[in-house]
Amino acid sequence: MRQAQRIATSLLGAALLAAGCASAPGSADLTPKPATPATVNANQAMRPVVAAFDKRDFDDATRGKLAELNDPLVKAADGRIVWDTRKFDFLKGETPVTANPSLWRQQQLNHAQGLFKVADGIYQIRGYDIAGMTLVEGQTGWIVIDTMLTAPMARAGFKLAMDTLKSAKPVVAVIYTHSHADHFGGVRGVVDEADVRSGKVKIIAPDAFMEHAIAENVLAGNAMTRRAQYMYGTALPTSGQGTLGTGLGLALSNDSPTLIPPTQYIKKTGEEMTIDGVRIVFQMAKGSEAPSEFMFYFPDKKALCLSEVATKLMHNVYTIRGAQVRDALQWSKYINETMDLFPDAEVAFASHHWPTWGKDNIRAFLGNQRDTYRFLHDRALNLANQGRVMDELGSETFMPKALAADAASRGYYGTLSHNLRAVYNFYLGYYDANPATLHRLPPAESAKRYVAAMGGEAAALAAGRKAFADGDYRWVAEMVNHVVFANPGNAEARALQADALEQLGYQAESATWRNAYLMGAQELRAGPKPFGGSSANPDTVRGMSNELLFDFIALRLDHTKTDGMKAAVQMVFTDVNETWALELSNSVLNNTKGRVLKNPDVKITLTRPAFLAMLLQGKKLPELVQAGMVKIDGNPQGFGAVVANIVEFPPLFNIVTP
Repeated sequence: MRQAQRIATSLLGAALLAAGCASAPGSADLTPKPATPATVNANQAMRPVVAAFDKRDFDDATRGKLAELNDPLVKAADGRIVWDTRKFDFLKGETPVTANPSLWRQQQLNHAQGLFKVADGIYQIRGYDIAGMTLVEGQTGWIVIDTMLTAPMARAGFKLAMDTLKSAKPVVAVIYTHSHADHFGGVRGVVDEADVRSGKVKIIAPDAFMEHAIAENVLAGNAMTRRAQYMYGTALPTSGQGTLGTGLGLALSNDSPTLIPPTQYIKKTGEEMTIDGVRIVFQMAKGSEAPSEFMFYFPDKKALCLSEVATKLMHNVYTIRGAQVRDALQWSKYINETMDLFPDAEVAFASHHWPTWGKDNIRAFLGNQRDTYRFLHDRALNLANQGRVMDELGSETFMPKALAADAASRGYYGTLSHNLRAVYNFYLGYYDANPATLHRLPPAESAKRYVAAMGGEAAALAAGRKAFADGDYRWVAEMVNHVVFANPGNAEARALQADALEQLGYQAESATWRNAYLMGAQELRAGPKPFGGSSANPDTVRGMSNELLFDFIALRLDHTKTDGMKAAVQMVFTDVNETWALELSNSVLNNTKGRVLKNPDVKITLTRPAFLAMLLQGKKLPELVQAGMVKIDGNPQGFGAVVANIVEFPPLFNIVTP
């Protein structure tokens, strides 16, 4: 069953955000190039825009600061460094010519680190991860809102708060605002699962939280994890010529996320509950920034938690790591509803960035956030209905003046370009209706023909060098990409392509675009770097339903090798009273809950813990049979044939080369 263990390992890695890396030495010079005159001029042109942004952001980002971590290094139990508070100190300096001044400003704001007082009885730990953690004081204990990405970081943040506030009160409840790992992954750093099971600690989450927290990154998880390395720039140095962070926060803390399932779910807007004497009113926001999400209000404190529905930037309608496109129209309507539901809020805080104080300021902030997502939706469909196609939307630059002047509507994480295309795709899909694009040649094949049509590699590179000298880096990237894909061994092409991507990264206002460009440049110069670090946490697999486990196994079949094979496997889980039929035919493995096969090849009777022992611990089937944990009736070779034809997904598949 070693294959099953590898399934679990890959599955776990897919389900988690790329959290940290151990870089291997490259085979080429990775020294970043300086900014070209074109890049210097482009970034210089952004300075007047940045100068007009609201200066209150800097006051708000540091308002109420009480303390910060004394030890700059947060470590895991085994001594690994999870976070170094000094690694973004370079942001304290002046904006270099290799960085967009607007993005630099955003990351300076995100760099405000420490424990902050938001309101009486409400505190936040910010600046130590991509997300923050909020603490609300109850009568006998603390309510924790989101737990950052990893347990060591959450533990350090909570200890900082308790030491500073001179509090010995325990955690009585955890609220997961939504189903993304950077909001629940640190839970084991603030509570013990035994206390959750005993009822001493409640964990509250929005409806369908577990389904989406587990499932979103599993079935396409290997691809998402690889793409996330580009989005978050996890192999890049932190510097003015490397990653500046994520826009949404600084970076991902370096450990595996954990998960304890919720004990209570909120299912409808207007639902109220009192936790340890603290009243809370909930508003559902599913399908906005996350498929399972809510916001909530503390009426006695006049404090509004916006989760990640309204933040200090334009968020992703589509995230470039890959995920299902979000509903921009519904997103805007949720924010519009928030304005009517909680008009008395005097402070609004979110799971990222800094709070907003004052009723008028809150209403103005929410109004612009609402209008940002509504504009993205309406503008994309307005243009699509005039016949504009997705790639044309990607070059749109119009933004309403008031939104363009509001830093909280700028594209530091999402962008106008890829969000407009996301809305197009949400309604119309990838096809632009031009039959010439219905069945394009694959990239490497079309690249060879393009290069030949351009007169060969030398001619194409000459044109690329001229475009680079002209500062036309988008065209260089598009044109020279053909040369790289036609002949990935052409060192001159790779170098020129890397140089163009690097300049695009230096100019990017979006942190995620900057990271992607610079990751591409780095890999063109030295190839992909192996990623190491922490081992995957089994919480994710334990949280998966049997159906999702079987679905994941099925998609990993080598379809060419299983063509013509048949297998019928009956699986009976005695502890959860579930019967499953696994049927292999036509190179697909169907799973059906409750179906009883008349003549199965093999019947496997076991408990779910025994099944997980095979997946997580590498326990072999004969070993479990001998231990009395598994009973087999029939010939297990059919099941063995399925397992033997499961493929390994390459974790570092090529992106900028074929």
